[in-house]
Amino acid sequence: MNGDRVMRPTSWKIKDLLKVSADYLKEKNIESPQLTAEVLLAHQLKLDRIDLYLNFDQPLSENEISGYRSLIKRRLRHEPLQYITGVQEFWSLDFMVGPQVLVPRPETELLVELAIKRINTLSKPAKHSPTILDLGTGCGTIAVSLAKKIQQAQIRATDISAGALKMARLNAEKHGVLEQIEFSQGDLWDPLNQGITFDVIVSNPPYIASEEYDDLPPEVRDYEPRQALDGLEGGMAYIERIINGGPPFMNPGGCLFIEMDPAQTEKALNLIDKIDAYDRTDRIKDYSHRYRVVMVQKAGGGT
Repeated sequence: MNGDRVMRPTSWKIKDLLKVSADYLKEKNIESPQLTAEVLLAHQLKLDRIDLYLNFDQPLSENEISGYRSLIKRRLRHEPLQYITGVQEFWSLDFMVGPQVLVPRPETELLVELAIKRINTLSKPAKHSPTILDLGTGCGTIAVSLAKKIQQAQIRATDISAGALKMARLNAEKHGVLEQIEFSQGDLWDPLNQGITFDVIVSNPPYIASEEYDDLPPEVRDYEPRQALDGLEGGMAYIERIINGGPPFMNPGGCLFIEMDPAQTEKALNLIDKIDAYDRTDRIKDYSHRYRVVMVQKAGGGT
C-alpha cells in the first residue's frame, strides 16, 4: 500500500499491525476497515481470525508483512475481499469464489430456506426422491447447501458460464456432494431435456437494470462478472424468461422461487397472472423485511 508509511518499523507485532492497517483502511473509506484488516492478516498468516487475538504479541517476518501489504493494496483498488481470500461463507459453509462467479449474498440464503420448507411439505412417503433445479447456480452455493441438507434429493444445477460450473463442481466436491448434483451448461432452460420436471426450482438470476449498472459500487461493477448481474433493460429480462418458461419443467404442484430486487416483485406477479399453468403466487420478505423472492406454484398439486 502506499501503506509503506504504515509499515516502516523493522519489527511488527500482530496487534500493532492490525491497528495501523485498520486506521489506514478507514482513512481510505474502505468498508468495515477493522474486519478487513483482520480477514486479510488471518489469510496471509493462514490463521483463523480468533487466532490473531490469541497471538497478539507475535512478531511478523518481512515476508509476512510484504504479503499482507500486497493484499491491502488489492483491497484499496476495491477488489472484493472474497476474491482476495478466495472464500465466502454461505449457509454456514465455506465456498470457494473467484472473478468467474458472483460473490454469494446473505439474502440468497432465503432461497435455500424456502426450498427446504417446500420439500418438507411433500407427501410422505414420497413416491420419488425430491427433485430440485438450481437455475443459474454460480459457484454452487444453493445446490450444495440443499444437497447437504436434503441428502435424498436429486439436484440439477445449470449455468451459462463454464467457469462458474467449474467452481461449482469444486465446491460440491469440497463438501462431499458431487455425486448428488448433476451440472449442465447452458442458458436458463436450454440445457434441460423436454420431459424432465422438478418439485422445486430456485433461481437467483441477473436482475440489475443495465441503465443502473454504472452506478453500482466499484467492488461489484469493476470485478464481479457482468453476465451474472445485468438483467438488461429494467432488469426483468431473465426473470420474465424464467416465469414464462417454467411450467413444462415443473411437476404438478411444483414451486418456483425467484430472487429479485424488491421493486421488481410486483412486476413479476403481473407476469405470472398471465400464465394459466400457475395457480398460486406469493411474495416473501427477506431478513431485512423487504420483498425479495417471488414464489409461484404450478396447478394440479393441491395447496
